[in-house]
Amino acid sequence: MTDTHSHIYGPEFDHDRDDVVDRAMRAGVTKILLPNINWESIDLMLALCRKYPGYCFPMMGLHPEDVNDDYGETLDRMHVLLAEEHHPYVAIGEVGLDFYWDASRKEQQMRAFARQVEWAIDMDLPLMIHSRNAQRELVDVLKTYKDRGPRGVFHCFGGTLEEANELLEFDGFVLGIGGILTYKKSGLPAVVRELPLERMVLETDSPYLAPVPQRGKRNESAFIVHTMQRLAQEKDVAPSVVSEVTDR
Repeated sequence: MTDTHSHIYGPEFDHDRDDVVDRAMRAGVTKILLPNINWESIDLMLALCRKYPGYCFPMMGLHPEDVNDDYGETLDRMHVLLAEEHHPYVAIGEVGLDFYWDASRKEQQMRAFARQVEWAIDMDLPLMIHSRNAQRELVDVLKTYKDRGPRGVFHCFGGTLEEANELLEFDGFVLGIGGILTYKKSGLPAVVRELPLERMVLETDSPYLAPVPQRGKRNESAFIVHTMQRLAQEKDVAPSVVSEVTDR
């Protein structure tokens, strides 16, 4: 299993990070992908990747909730890191649009997102896309680049079948399926039953959105097993099939 989205470099794990990684390994997690969120998180993320080479892999991007007055300068500095020869970054992320709490920086978020989509296309890297209360705007931005072949993950998908199908019209993209799949009132189980397993990947979004039976606790990469098992149940296949297909 690959945890395609985990923030275990964050302060929530400062007291037991090595134990968290060890539990992930023992649970069968073979890779953990780490999305960056802002300038300050870069060193923490890279330190974890240096400690676990070939197991933890970093991304580079500016999270939409971290788009502030000096976002252009931050993006300039991030681009310098991406331009370095043999940089370690496996994707552009976590990027996207989030108008849930505050839509006052909507235009800035959209400009920042578009710029990072261009990076991904120019550097032939996948995108790790965050979207909350922004499906229409997200689709509108991506349509501008559709003929240039962007690819990546729509992280933490929890929408309707119609929304899923709209997103999957972008070839090369998959949906990130996490703990929401296991929640009692979630509509996601009915959605994933109608979608091809080949268009999904597993994620935790640690420390957030822990799956049942760990809901309410700090999420960690080892808990991805519960999401994998639920996805296997909904797709009526063996858990090993889910692990193999989503890894691929």
